[in-house]
Amino acid sequence: MTSPGELERTLRSQLRGEVDFGAAARALTTMDASNYRRVPAGVVAPRDAGDVAAALRICADAGFPVVPRGGGTSIAGQATGVGVVLDLTRHMNALVSVDPVARTAVVQPGLVLDRLRDAVRPYGLAFGPDPSTHARCTLGGMIGNNACGAHSVAWGTTADNVTELAVTAYGGSSYRLGTGWAGAPEGLRELVAGNLAVLRTGLAGGFSRRISGYGGLDALLPERGVGVARAFCGSEGTLGVVTEAVVRLVEAPRAPVLAVLGYADESAAADAAAGLLGAGPLTVEGMARDLVPGAAAAGPLPRGDAWLFVEMRDEGAARSLVRGADAAHSLLVTDPAGQRALWRIREDAAGTATRTPDGGMAWPGWEDCAVPPARLGAYLREFRALLAAHGLRGTPYGHFGEGCVHVRIDFDLVTPAGIARFRSFSGELADLVVSHGGSLSGEHGDGQARAELLPRMYGPEVIALFGAYKDVWDPAGGMNPGMLVRPARLDENLRFAALPPGGGELSHGVARCVGVAKCRTTEVGGPGVMCPSYRATGEELHSTRGRARLLHEMLAGEVVTDGWRSREVAEALDLCLSCKGCRSDCPVGVDMAAYKAEFLHHHWSGRIRPPAHYLLGGLPRLLRTVALLRAAAPLNAAARRLPPPGLTRDRPLPPLARTPFTRWWRSRAGASSASAAGASSASPAFEARVRAEPGSGKGRGGESRPQGPGATAVTLWPDTFTEYLSPHTGRAAVRVLEAAGLEVTVPRGPVCCGLTYVSTGRLDRARTVLRRTLTRLEGAPDRPVVVLEPSCAAALRTDLPALLPDDPRAHRLAAAVRTFAEALEQYAPHWRPPRLDRPVAGQTHCHQHAVLGDAADRRLRERAGLTGELSGGCCGLAGNFGFEPGHHAVSVACAREQLLPSLDAARDAARDSGPAILADGFSCRTQIAQLSPYRAHHLAELLADGLPIEGPADSP
Repeated sequence: MTSPGELERTLRSQLRGEVDFGAAARALTTMDASNYRRVPAGVVAPRDAGDVAAALRICADAGFPVVPRGGGTSIAGQATGVGVVLDLTRHMNALVSVDPVARTAVVQPGLVLDRLRDAVRPYGLAFGPDPSTHARCTLGGMIGNNACGAHSVAWGTTADNVTELAVTAYGGSSYRLGTGWAGAPEGLRELVAGNLAVLRTGLAGGFSRRISGYGGLDALLPERGVGVARAFCGSEGTLGVVTEAVVRLVEAPRAPVLAVLGYADESAAADAAAGLLGAGPLTVEGMARDLVPGAAAAGPLPRGDAWLFVEMRDEGAARSLVRGADAAHSLLVTDPAGQRALWRIREDAAGTATRTPDGGMAWPGWEDCAVPPARLGAYLREFRALLAAHGLRGTPYGHFGEGCVHVRIDFDLVTPAGIARFRSFSGELADLVVSHGGSLSGEHGDGQARAELLPRMYGPEVIALFGAYKDVWDPAGGMNPGMLVRPARLDENLRFAALPPGGGELSHGVARCVGVAKCRTTEVGGPGVMCPSYRATGEELHSTRGRARLLHEMLAGEVVTDGWRSREVAEALDLCLSCKGCRSDCPVGVDMAAYKAEFLHHHWSGRIRPPAHYLLGGLPRLLRTVALLRAAAPLNAAARRLPPPGLTRDRPLPPLARTPFTRWWRSRAGASSASAAGASSASPAFEARVRAEPGSGKGRGGESRPQGPGATAVTLWPDTFTEYLSPHTGRAAVRVLEAAGLEVTVPRGPVCCGLTYVSTGRLDRARTVLRRTLTRLEGAPDRPVVVLEPSCAAALRTDLPALLPDDPRAHRLAAAVRTFAEALEQYAPHWRPPRLDRPVAGQTHCHQHAVLGDAADRRLRERAGLTGELSGGCCGLAGNFGFEPGHHAVSVACAREQLLPSLDAARDAARDSGPAILADGFSCRTQIAQLSPYRAHHLAELLADGLPIEGPADSP
């Protein structure tokens, strides 16, 4: 038998594309978005159809099975395999042509759906099927699973929108499929002719969402036009590999209108859905209150405990639908912005489904069963009862107009008892679906999750026909074995079994990654951050999902065998910016920054680290030493000539301030303002204003200020960046906080959030630094702690209690942390900021987006007259990342994706003096200064510039 090594050498010698049988490539493709895991022998990225044919011929000769793979977002295990995985996304991802007159497009299988939609939008066209993974799923994967999406009510499934397919079978034979027998494989026509009765009685006459098995085989009936291409759709990679497709396009509605209908409960909404179909809707989506955050349900949604989102082609049709609907309450939305806000609630609900109310995980496996729409209400009532009978939880939602229900369920897929319950529930649910005339899969395919149960849905003659159909296409059985025909058991190959028991938080964290690949999106716009390194490189290795897969395999020890010393994992994590975007943007809250820190902690344990870990990781201590020696000027001069060893030569180091913030503070406060219990008292300027303005309390703009003993005291945290690199930001914050009537104190002695030690994986050092900081703060009065640097605020709020979970002081400090805007909003609610009345552009810090939130900042900017949105994405500098060798190209690419274009666009749109450039993060400000002609400011600086000029009491 051919060995994997021999196969790899043969493939390398005969293919133009990449062939990789290494540990990293295999680890990245052991899983898709399902509960299953299969370890491949290797991965091939073919350049073209010729490469595909050669790979299939070579693998057939060697006896290795093949599985084609697109975006890897399948939820039933069909995109995993034990032989050779064909990665069709790397090279075969082109939009070959568009014919707007004929309304068709020619696509390669690795083309992402959103790229097709963007390309045909200028013609007023769209591709009808639109699954929720539209930003990363591929056309080949959609064909393989017969994907549908929200608009299938109007435009059908993928099979309804495919006219021709170029297919290569196992062994290398190629076919061109369309309508009619021309181009079909030998024996297919005879198979159909001998099974007309089975096709007509066992398959014909189903409903639109019957996707399970080879459910489209009835398209081969003569009265159905012998749709060979249509019948191939939904075969889940078990028949052959699509190398090109001709797809049908539809006319996109010019001004769709969204009607949101409120109902008393989920059953009422489900019962009503089928009755709306006669109005010709584009979508009929449903969800219940238990999937919607309370604020959203109380806000833009109409009253009710369940809702139908019904999209119509125009306002007249929408109003007619609302009049005829039996809804308790309704809402009609015509403007696109309002529609997007409501659809976002629906999309966020899909993310909520991955978590139970208590924060536990819910898993795929039975995500998309479908029943005829008229049966949906009755089915959902029985489905909820079945969940309760098994002690399981899940929250249904989905395409109510098509009878297709999505749900993730809190299965225990680790213990024998939990797996047994998963198996018994699956069998009972299959019987329930069949009793309502439904399909085990309504759009995602059966894969391994449901194929074993297909005999409960189809009779033995149909199952036998399925087997014969596969054998016509794949007599050797090499295409994706174990799926659909002669399937594996649904409780085999579960991905959780590979993880060691008691693996700790990292094991739980990487297991949470269900692989939906939201981190692989490249769409621009919106506040999202994840995943900047993938956006820059386009490599799965550098996506959040890819890194989670490698960590999973490192813990499993089968593919990645070096444990914490793994070079493959180190390489993948090297380009992780630790932006924490995945913490908020990932549907299941994967926190790759935390996992990277833990990996680096173990990876370098007992070894000499890279110089950057000591220079940048130990930055607080290093800069404190420089400040004590008053050596900022000579160090700045030396850094201009030659950067320190171990750092990149591609960018200059930011200059150190001559006067650190706390030195300015002590000089300002004077010797008489010695602090009590470790914190300096309010500044003389504050006390002078209190004495000079008794009772008046009026500042610029007539703002009210509490005065004297009643003033709220806040502690301003002198983070490393503000202290040594940007003290003018601290001085500006003092001016604003005092103008708002707050008493400002500053800790005496150095304090540190430990961020630089965490980001370089020096976790023991971080714990030592944090304990020392907490000890220095002992005895200080409890008061809000205002942190100007978002990354430091995020570290204090999340990393501190995570690193010192048993220290109550850590939790108290974490709870006291406030951003600059939060402090003003909570403790000076009646203060009116100066009116700046100008447009603003810039960057929301990644850690603020992911951990802290920016709602208070938005409100403060609005009150100050700062209009416009800040850029999404990541600036790319990311603390130490941008200064480390080998990172410069990715760092710059991140900035060029959204941040820098947004600054130019804001400048071009501004009429007068140009926009104010805002970036609260020091890294963001540095990146802007080094890569653009702009200078960015902290929000405190912008507000301070709008205040009246202070008297001499505030001078240093």
